[in-house]
Amino acid sequence: MRIKVGLAQIYPKLGDLAYNLGTHLDYARRAREEGVDLLVFPELSLTGYQVQDLVPEVAIETDADDKVFAELLAASAEIDIIFGFVRRDRRNRFYIANAYLSGGVALHLHHKLYLPTYAMFDESRYFARGNSVRAFNTRFGRLGMLICEDFWHVSPAYLLWLDGADILILNSSSPTRGLNESDRVLSTRWVEHVNQAYGSMFTAYILHCNRVGYEDGKNFWGGSSVVDPDGEFMTHGLYFDEALITQEIDLNQLHRTRARLPLLRDERPGLVRRELGRILSENLG
Repeated sequence: MRIKVGLAQIYPKLGDLAYNLGTHLDYARRAREEGVDLLVFPELSLTGYQVQDLVPEVAIETDADDKVFAELLAASAEIDIIFGFVRRDRRNRFYIANAYLSGGVALHLHHKLYLPTYAMFDESRYFARGNSVRAFNTRFGRLGMLICEDFWHVSPAYLLWLDGADILILNSSSPTRGLNESDRVLSTRWVEHVNQAYGSMFTAYILHCNRVGYEDGKNFWGGSSVVDPDGEFMTHGLYFDEALITQEIDLNQLHRTRARLPLLRDERPGLVRRELGRILSENLG
């Protein structure tokens, strides 16, 4: 099966749900016109990143009674959509979240697992942590979603791989940090190496969508990319500008790569479970 994916590398307006919803609907329309099957937006694409004390005002609930969520559900009738938002649950806890919408239905929700609270980041002051990582079934096969800091930790990606995900969706609001001697943004180098490593280690497709623009003195570098199961970039490197980036991927490549490099076949999760149990027991003892 071949599918066309779209990466919506957008510049959200901080705290402006109406404007950002309009941007999502416009990109969904454009993507449909270009034949895109699956459209991915960045982390917190519906709200902007530095929401802080605005969290209760921009949070939405994930049911059809929420007008914003209902419009995005309707937009997913003809194109699968992944978007980032602040989720309020029924007990008024707030999460950085992704939703996967398809055919007018929310197939899966993911709450960000790792909340960076160091240097310029202060997420755990405002958000609750997610406590599960699950792959899920779509019309394109089995997928998994992670949000920014989640994929700096190898365990969530590893768990999704074992849980059957053949496509890993990574979205982020990654800011520009530092330059090397060639004036290349250091954060791009780090993220791109991780994406290639995950593609080759897990023999899976990696779809990464990062935002652009400015907030509170932070600049976001974009650079959204697609990596194939051999760890090679299919597209990457559009920095700092808004864009709808499209790429066709061939799911048969998964079979070809895994026949040549049977890492998944030879993986030993029982060994991992046993040794993790020993390590936890020794460290807690």
